[in-house]
Amino acid sequence: MHRLLLFTVLLLGCVICPSLVQAASFQERVSNMAEIKAVRINSGADKVRIVVDATREVDYDTVVLSNPQRIVVNINGAWLSPAVERNMAVDSSFANKVRISQFDKDTVRIVVESNVSKTDYDVFSLTGGASPYRVVLDFGGNAVTRPTTGPVVEKPAVKPDVPEVVLPEPVYDKPGLAGKTIVLDPGHGGSDSGAIGPTGVTEKSITLRVVSQLRQLLEQSGAKVLLTHSTDVDVAPQPATDAGELQARCDVANQAKADIFLSLHMDSFTNGSARGTTVYYYGKGTKAAQRLAENVRQGLLDQLGTDDRGTKSSNFYVVKHTAMPSILAEMAFVSNPAEEKMMNSAKGIEKAARGIFDGISRYFGD
Repeated sequence: MHRLLLFTVLLLGCVICPSLVQAASFQERVSNMAEIKAVRINSGADKVRIVVDATREVDYDTVVLSNPQRIVVNINGAWLSPAVERNMAVDSSFANKVRISQFDKDTVRIVVESNVSKTDYDVFSLTGGASPYRVVLDFGGNAVTRPTTGPVVEKPAVKPDVPEVVLPEPVYDKPGLAGKTIVLDPGHGGSDSGAIGPTGVTEKSITLRVVSQLRQLLEQSGAKVLLTHSTDVDVAPQPATDAGELQARCDVANQAKADIFLSLHMDSFTNGSARGTTVYYYGKGTKAAQRLAENVRQGLLDQLGTDDRGTKSSNFYVVKHTAMPSILAEMAFVSNPAEEKMMNSAKGIEKAARGIFDGISRYFGD
């Protein structure tokens, strides 16, 4: 009897333990990866929009294949939720089928069968809102100024219809803030609250308050400061697409021929323990944009005392579609209770504004 019981226990151990080990190994492997939680398709008369919801910031690259034409987006450092449908049909002249798969252990692949021209689709990143990080694929509606975001790999016989724009490094007549034109973009606003903290503090309320104080500091030093919006409103006439709203913000800076552009945000994550400061610049932009990002990040760290999450290249719409050194600053995490409380206080707002001001001043050589 005892021998039978021992044999049964050992047999169960052989069956159960490997499963437990495998589950633990999977959780450990994906702990620092983004989960792709949903892929949503909205098909209209003039455009098809595909939205990929991720739990954290992702890098991606775009590949164009032919016979038949397919636009492939590889999302790196990501794993695909079992809840996501793998094959979707699209009833549109702009796109036919969408396939989603775990291409390898670190890459989620989105394949869209589409015959639109290279100037009629776009891929870009968005942050904030109900889903903190999104990769958006637009097809139709004359979607883009340039063909794609991120590195593009194409067949040798295929050439881009629109050449890559390389911005020159800026040259300033003299150091200092006096006479410089600076455009500040409070992230979100109006119909878009941005991320929402655990006690209900909205991202848009913090960014607007920081920009208001930062504007005063810059103007006192002789800079000309323009805001994409100074009150809690949308920038683009409504109704507008996400890309239309973002382009309206870029237009303010481009039309003013600004010296620099700064978009201010609060980060967010599903886990409330995430914290720290990150500043982004366009990876294919100027070295000056990276230098601006590094200076602003250091200014925020010095004032706020937040964890340093680094200066990173990105394909965020507003840093890609502006014609001057541009950055997007995630000042802290509104989803973190302590950082939400700090950034919702008068002292936190003052420190954030001072830190960004110090970074801009160092960038211009003060």
